[in-house]
Amino acid sequence: MAKVFVDAGSDVTIHARRLEVVDEINTRHQNTGYLPDVVLPDHLRATADPVEALAGARHVVLSIPSQTLRENLAAWAPHIAPDTIVCSLMKGIEAHSGLRMSQVIHRVTGVPYERIAVLSGPNLAGEIADARPAAAVIACPDETAAAELQHACHTPYFRPYTGRDVVGCELGGAIKNVIALGIGLAAGLGLGDNARALLITRGLAETARLGQAMGADPLTFSGLAGAGDLIATCSSPRSRNRTFGEHLGQGMTVAEATAATNQTAEGVRSCQAILDLSRAHGVEMPITQVVAAVIDGTATVADAASALMSRAPKPEHYTA
Repeated sequence: MAKVFVDAGSDVTIHARRLEVVDEINTRHQNTGYLPDVVLPDHLRATADPVEALAGARHVVLSIPSQTLRENLAAWAPHIAPDTIVCSLMKGIEAHSGLRMSQVIHRVTGVPYERIAVLSGPNLAGEIADARPAAAVIACPDETAAAELQHACHTPYFRPYTGRDVVGCELGGAIKNVIALGIGLAAGLGLGDNARALLITRGLAETARLGQAMGADPLTFSGLAGAGDLIATCSSPRSRNRTFGEHLGQGMTVAEATAATNQTAEGVRSCQAILDLSRAHGVEMPITQVVAAVIDGTATVADAASALMSRAPKPEHYTA
């Protein structure tokens, strides 16, 4: 996304934790650890100093593992200017609190919700870095702030739309990772394309049920941040969560799949928090429940397949 903002004409400084990554971005215009074949824009600057990265920033775009957000924000918050618009790219739910990322940002920094936006959609990183066509939704309670961010990252290959449903966008982005883990499990077990279509469709249904219970706009789940993101993440071999699930379906342990995936699979850490949210709101989420059981070791992969297919028949549309 730093590349997208630069390509849209924005002046961007990216914060990297490791000095060798900073040096590689600034001198070679690459980040070979994550995007080995991508040439980054000459005008993209990197620094290991978060204070330098935040200095004078009109927009602060946060893209780190969701479970580390609170700790990092506590250190960064004093350096975020009062009029800054903060944009979350993170697709997870905080494990110990059940909070969405915009809620964590608000509670830790004190930035009002009117200046906190969420960017979500079918955004596989490798394709965006290659400048292949993509779109996203920028959701924010303040339409002016959303439009400002839209202008700052609109390129010929990246088309951002705006909206106000922060809750729906965040839930869609977080839950699709859990459903993608289930899709990966099914793929690893060789269950076929019908099973994949079943899990995508029913996964969207349970996402929408929780969203409705939490006050989201139902239309969000038929759009880019709902069905669009879910389809991309569940279908693409580039998807980290789908790949992680496939490793599990092929017999790897969670630890082995973590090492093999090499990047953060947000669904692994968020699935229990999402399941807790569903229970708190009285919403049935059977796919999420099965995935969480596999991740925490209370169910085997074989148990997962039989559990999903042995549920009592129900009407296709129900509200529980």
